[in-house]
Amino acid sequence: MKPNRFLPLLLSLALLLSIGCTFAQQKRAVSIIPKPQHLALKQGQFILTSDTKIYVPPKNEELKHIADMLATSIKSVTGTEPQVVQKKAPSRAKNIIQLTLNSKPDTLGKEGYTVEVTPDKLILAANQANGLFYGMQTLSQLLPPTKTDAPVAIAALSIADKPRYEWRGMHLDVTRHFFPVEFVKQYIDYLAMHKLNTFHWHLTDDQGWRIEIKKYPKLTEVGAWRDSTLIGHYWDLPQTYNHTRHGGFYTQEQVKEVVKYAQERYITVVPEIEMPGHSSAALTAYQQLGCTGGPYKVEPRWGIFKDVFCAGNEQTFTFLEDVLTEVMALFPSKYIHIGGDESPKDRWKVCEKCQARMASEGLHNEHELQSYFVQRMEKFVNSKGRQIIGWDEILEGGLAPNATVMSWRGTKGGIAAAKEKHYVVMTPGTHVYFDHYQGDRELEPTAIHGYSPLSKVYAYEPTPAELSKDEQKYILGAQANLWTEYIPTTEHVEYMAMPRMAALAEVLWTPAQLKDWESFKQRMQQQYQRYDAKGINYAKSAYQVKQQLTLNPKSNTATVTFSTDAAGTDIFYTLDGSQPTTKSRKYSGPFEVTGKATITAGSFVDGKLVGKASAKVFDKTKALNQPLKLTTESHSSFSPGKAALVNGLHGTTDHYDGQWTGFLEDNFEAVVDLGSVQPISKLSSSYFQHIGYRVFLPTKVVYAVSEDGKQFKTVKVIENPNQEEHILRKEISASIPATNARYVKITAYNMAKSPEKYPSAGQKTWLLVDEVSVE
Repeated sequence: MKPNRFLPLLLSLALLLSIGCTFAQQKRAVSIIPKPQHLALKQGQFILTSDTKIYVPPKNEELKHIADMLATSIKSVTGTEPQVVQKKAPSRAKNIIQLTLNSKPDTLGKEGYTVEVTPDKLILAANQANGLFYGMQTLSQLLPPTKTDAPVAIAALSIADKPRYEWRGMHLDVTRHFFPVEFVKQYIDYLAMHKLNTFHWHLTDDQGWRIEIKKYPKLTEVGAWRDSTLIGHYWDLPQTYNHTRHGGFYTQEQVKEVVKYAQERYITVVPEIEMPGHSSAALTAYQQLGCTGGPYKVEPRWGIFKDVFCAGNEQTFTFLEDVLTEVMALFPSKYIHIGGDESPKDRWKVCEKCQARMASEGLHNEHELQSYFVQRMEKFVNSKGRQIIGWDEILEGGLAPNATVMSWRGTKGGIAAAKEKHYVVMTPGTHVYFDHYQGDRELEPTAIHGYSPLSKVYAYEPTPAELSKDEQKYILGAQANLWTEYIPTTEHVEYMAMPRMAALAEVLWTPAQLKDWESFKQRMQQQYQRYDAKGINYAKSAYQVKQQLTLNPKSNTATVTFSTDAAGTDIFYTLDGSQPTTKSRKYSGPFEVTGKATITAGSFVDGKLVGKASAKVFDKTKALNQPLKLTTESHSSFSPGKAALVNGLHGTTDHYDGQWTGFLEDNFEAVVDLGSVQPISKLSSSYFQHIGYRVFLPTKVVYAVSEDGKQFKTVKVIENPNQEEHILRKEISASIPATNARYVKITAYNMAKSPEKYPSAGQKTWLLVDEVSVE
């Protein structure tokens, strides 16, 4: 057989086509999170080969370490690890990646970087190593998100980038549930890949003390362990417990290991040692530090506890100064977090030592005593060359002179602190508490409360509009908090943190005017692939279909609109409550529902359901959109309008969803006019229960009917309709013999006062109603 003289040419052409195809795909999908300040695509591509080398300046081990991480990242995608060369790159060298530090000051700051990609070379430059590290994270995102055997081409481009905020943080609570040191490092890796630079490590609380203090060994011998742990939600009653011993702590050597690991990724670890509240674990170990002397216990429950450090006891301050001395020796961070939140004053009010302290210091109340406590600890921390940061309760009674405030109860505390020229880290529960639900509560694992989906996190603006331009400079940045009462495993931590961490990253890095929600959703498609490649158990909640039902009063139909927080999906739905498949109806735009329906919708990618399908009910009955009168007006806190009671839409187990009508201590009595006399055989009304928020089901429901609206006949009385004590929505129905009527009266009796067995004993109770149905 004669050799084919065109074969080499054909093979070369095939390779070029393959490379061209690979490049074309990548060029369309340049997907960087957080979005850079400036990115311009150019002609051509830089092709990674087995001969590609990475050059770093000689005798610079810090840059060599960054180059090694980049080489490892490239190997994870291409299977080939580029050689790292510690010497100046030859001026005419090709097929090289060059890491370099700028010799002249510019506007990039310590964390900014530039990337220049040409067909011959890729140059990553920065003022400092921090910037090169963040640039390296960007380069990793220019690679395919998953491993490939195809040639990898990086689009020619130019990037100039730097962060918007100085403090870009994530918090992790390891007290409610303890996580091994290996996972803490992994968590730090997640921060690094999102260009976050601060790890807030919550190390002590009522449920466990997690850091070794050599001078006080009982802190970990006793305080690091609890005998049981609450099962389910705090407000599920009666409370039940897992009686397995739970706990653990980090040795000082492990802490040093974590701090070093973080430093290598340009992340500052800020430790939190709680005081004066949330101190049950410490008091259990050293009972003399409390006001009563005990006995105390490491708490198996969540919440706020009355026993706190005694502010009148000199031993308390000696103890805390000793603890912080060892903590500061382990953590080189500028800031030491001292908590300061949720510290009840009950014990201080009756403690002789605390009252004596108030008298000797001329303090007017216990809030000023807390301020004394915080300021005293601040002076000690300042004497060691550090600064304190605390939750916004440290504002109460007067803010310590040099304190930085972490504003969590909304933005008010942060605004007040900034106006007083104190630095602030914004972390409001409204947007960046990642222990909140991120999707439909019925489809999500148990969470503490609240609703912070991906879109809400992305919409967050850390700098309050109420601040002047001069005051705005005191906003250092923001962080998200991850409290772990309901997060027992490392997989669950990942689920709650990702993908919301990506949204937070863009909020904190990218200038507000460059943010683009639709672009972010598109770029997240590759980010999800990166998460998959790394084995991250991220939440699919962004794929959940959000259903918006709007009643059309003239036709008594409902318009249904679907949306998701994810791009690249097809939505299929059913109207009979069955699970949707790709053979179900495909959503193409808003549509009308004309009869009673259970609308179930799911997001599909490549023909497969992603996440879980959501469901909404349109309850079309005789009462739909009919006139309704209330004997007692609803409370202003839950007053969506009387029409909400007959709009055919059901409320959820989120009582702030806009469907619930509320009555504080008052009963609910409503009369519905059906418009004409007609046969009735079933009456229903729906109620909500959340005992923790003093929301109870009615003690009795009475249904009555009338033909003239004056003389009513009782057709059903339902006493104590529920014995369950957990969070729920309950429909209370009455089937009756067919009866002619035009008017229907529903009377539901409020419990009025919370029973003695609950923490809210004696307080006024809520009655929440969401839909009245007549069939």
